[in-house]
Amino acid sequence: MPKTRLQIRLWALLLATTLAGGLTAKTTAAQASADQVVEKYLTVIGGRAALGKVTSRRATGTVTFSNQGGDVNGTIETDNKVPNKSRFAIKLDLSAMGQGEMSVEQRFDGTDGVMMNSLQGNTDITGDQLQNMRNNAFPTQLLHYKEAGMTLASLPAEKVDGKDMNVVEVTPKSGPKVKMYFDAQSGLLVRQTTHINSDQGPLDQTIDLSDYRAVGDVKVPFHVVNGTPIQTVTISYTNVEHNVPLDDSLFKKG
Repeated sequence: MPKTRLQIRLWALLLATTLAGGLTAKTTAAQASADQVVEKYLTVIGGRAALGKVTSRRATGTVTFSNQGGDVNGTIETDNKVPNKSRFAIKLDLSAMGQGEMSVEQRFDGTDGVMMNSLQGNTDITGDQLQNMRNNAFPTQLLHYKEAGMTLASLPAEKVDGKDMNVVEVTPKSGPKVKMYFDAQSGLLVRQTTHINSDQGPLDQTIDLSDYRAVGDVKVPFHVVNGTPIQTVTISYTNVEHNVPLDDSLFKKG
């Protein structure tokens, strides 16, 4: 399949699915410090103690890739394991395009990453995309951001879909900065953006998170939209489990 027709890429999906302290009812978005915003978020999704007990996650659902070539639907299975191992396995139905099933798998073992595509071959993940994955600790990079050498800065308040947002810029020790948007009322992370240099050139990546549901003692976004100027990947999870046995071989390049 020509790449000009269908770009199937995961763009090193962050999926930082997502905590004590918090903001008072009188604290405005503009007044909130970055530390306060993050602590409220961690509290809202379950608290530091509960998050510290999550060692792995398996999620399954549906996925849609959308670009100039049209929409392609399929299924997705994601695996995460502490401290920062991740895997995304996708199967797509290309029968409408005259082809059969296409499988796409992204693996990251904590150090190295690979994109495996049944039609386009395997590609090592490098550059900003790889560094983003190294920075993206599970279950959230914000749980131990100080120990990881990350710094936070409050940015001017913005709106997303008409709602007030507390905006925090996260600067890791190395790699691109990440801009995070937290709902000023609920405290939940609803968007994060970053600028990456990819093999397609510089790209702005936006990840929108919604439909938070409790999985045990921790809330997880069941709807994730990962967008770049090249394509949009929409994920709707139907089942999420915590602390499932995941062998390290799942995350290796193979």
